[in-house]
Amino acid sequence: MNFTNPRRRFARAAVAGIALTGLLAACGGSGDDEPAEASGPVTLDFWGWANGQEAVVKAFNASHKDVQLKYTKVTDQLTMQKQLTNAVKAGNPPCLMQNTGEYVTSWVSQGALADITEYVEGEKDKFNPGSWATGQVQGKVYGVPTASAPAFTIYRTDLFEKYDLEPPQTWDDFIAAGKELKKHDIKVTNYAGEDPSTLEVLAMQAGAKWYSVDGDAWAVNFKDEGTLKAADVIQQIIDNDLNSKLSFADYAAVQRNYDNGGTATRQISTWQMSGMVQNFTKSFGDWALSPWPAFKGEAPKTPAGTNQSGNLTLVSEECKNKEQAAEAALWMSTDAGAVKTMASPETGSGVMPALADSDAYVSEAISEKLLGKNYEPAKKIVTDSLSTINTDWTFGPNWTAMFTEMQDEWAKVVNKEQKVTDLLDHMQQWTVNDLKQRGISVKG
Repeated sequence: MNFTNPRRRFARAAVAGIALTGLLAACGGSGDDEPAEASGPVTLDFWGWANGQEAVVKAFNASHKDVQLKYTKVTDQLTMQKQLTNAVKAGNPPCLMQNTGEYVTSWVSQGALADITEYVEGEKDKFNPGSWATGQVQGKVYGVPTASAPAFTIYRTDLFEKYDLEPPQTWDDFIAAGKELKKHDIKVTNYAGEDPSTLEVLAMQAGAKWYSVDGDAWAVNFKDEGTLKAADVIQQIIDNDLNSKLSFADYAAVQRNYDNGGTATRQISTWQMSGMVQNFTKSFGDWALSPWPAFKGEAPKTPAGTNQSGNLTLVSEECKNKEQAAEAALWMSTDAGAVKTMASPETGSGVMPALADSDAYVSEAISEKLLGKNYEPAKKIVTDSLSTINTDWTFGPNWTAMFTEMQDEWAKVVNKEQKVTDLLDHMQQWTVNDLKQRGISVKG
């Protein structure tokens, strides 16, 4: 794909080239359900976890007579995968669901998603090409993108100034800052034991390729140079006790820890600011943005869309009203009021829209209340990050199962029960075996 403007090189859930026999397991579902006849408006179930969605659904329902959305708020992204797995097995998933780019190939391989190309293809020019690609598999569209993927560091300016620290430009700087902060009982970051996305995004940044296409098979490699580079950074942070270990199961406690100065930085995207704004009471104005740390000697590079961003609204194969569902998904991603609601950390999730021109929403997606005098400089950090996104990453067909397995292994890493390299050895063997058991051609 040709990105003529580097600022618009958003995440590609890269599946180009997988239109090859045997790369995806046979998809289930007949796909021939007809829209249900009804005397009243069509009601579509919609599951999501993002702040602001309830307000968007309310606005949709107020402006549509023939289609209504019934919204169910799921706890978070990881909970969504578990609940959706159960619903798919039971044959009663919602028509519409929020999800992220890394899971699309997995759900398609299970026959869980509807091909909505005919309903949405005519609107693709409204979206950034890279964001649009996150919902595609083998040239077919299964979801409408809702967010793009800026990524950066947010840090406590008061703590960095107090201890004479500069915002870290490299991961070496980051570790050094963590060691200094540790002397004052402050952690530089938080690794939740249930969330291995830290390893994923650092590996992605370092050029790792856990999945790739090799001829007519998937190639799996959890021990490539990029992954080992990421593993080294993480292992240093863990070995030196530079990380908090607070679970996002108690989301408020995590936010209080940041607000109280227990942890000084986060690598985030815009949407994560909303939780800070909505839970903080003490540290407003004490935060600033800096670029995502680079690996020493390398140019700045930020990870592509993961569970940090790259959000989509997907349509399930079981949905009886696929056309209406696809149109509702389009409305939620393009209506000016809906986009503005979701872009704001105060009213929504602080997501950067997936629209072709989203620069106008930067001021909506970051919080002046949170950043104070650092608000104006932060705008450039956000937009600049879009020019450094690594798009050379492929999400494999068993990503959902793989990530679930990795959660258990990651918890052992965070608790110092094993090394990151032990996790990688396990995931290499497990992933290859899992793909073979699914009847998917694999090398590795």
